[in-house]
Amino acid sequence: MAKSSSSEVSVTYEAKDGAGWITLNRPAVLNALNSELVAELANRVEAAASDPNARCVIVRGAGQAFSSGMDRTALADGAVTEQFYRDWIRALNRLEDMPKISVAVLHGYSIGGGLQLALACDLRVATDDAIIELGATRHGLIPDGAVLRLARVVGMGRAKELALLNERLTPEQARAIGLINYVCRASELDARLSALIEKVRVVSPTATAETKKLINASFHNDPRALIEELVASLNICMASWELAEANRAWKEHREARFFKKSEEKRESTDC
Repeated sequence: MAKSSSSEVSVTYEAKDGAGWITLNRPAVLNALNSELVAELANRVEAAASDPNARCVIVRGAGQAFSSGMDRTALADGAVTEQFYRDWIRALNRLEDMPKISVAVLHGYSIGGGLQLALACDLRVATDDAIIELGATRHGLIPDGAVLRLARVVGMGRAKELALLNERLTPEQARAIGLINYVCRASELDARLSALIEKVRVVSPTATAETKKLINASFHNDPRALIEELVASLNICMASWELAEANRAWKEHREARFFKKSEEKRESTDC
């Protein structure tokens, strides 16, 4: 099992149950974002993206909140520099571009940069106590991690409402506009995440990576301009061991198992 954790580091990473778990670890300040945290977050995301033990990546916060956003004390003290934003963008882009499914878990304060971080993930799960809003313009900033993504998720009108007026949403309101995929009680969160990981287990990693890549590309290009990329992705899937396994499973009247025996053996050893 790949593992790295300490109460002294601002972001921890652990691979377990087939998922890579990235945890923001500044609970005393509601996981507020400072330069150390965002640099470590970018490194952890890159590690998770290449970890063979992680078929999906789950981003969550320690303590009572996912993240309260920018560390306002650091900002007021002039400790937030251009490097902060470059590390931040590196972390968010890697979550968006990695070939695995990324999932954000929102609970408690999930505002400002916390919501921006969640928007870089493929899916968002919120507990019913989550507090959701942006708020950057109130502090003289743009919601840098969300302004280029938000309209793709909720549409132009809703994006302007959220980014310009900083409207606060309940989890159910966020789900109604497509900002959140799943809402559950805090007591049900572990079960919800376990069910989500099980869904990842029954989809092809290669097909997932190629599908995610094309969905993201569709927002930058005319779909007809992506035909060659689509065909190339189809060829990759057709040549993959996963398709061969799916075909065997079809003939044998069973569910396909989209992980190799070496991984299955490793998992049983880790348990």
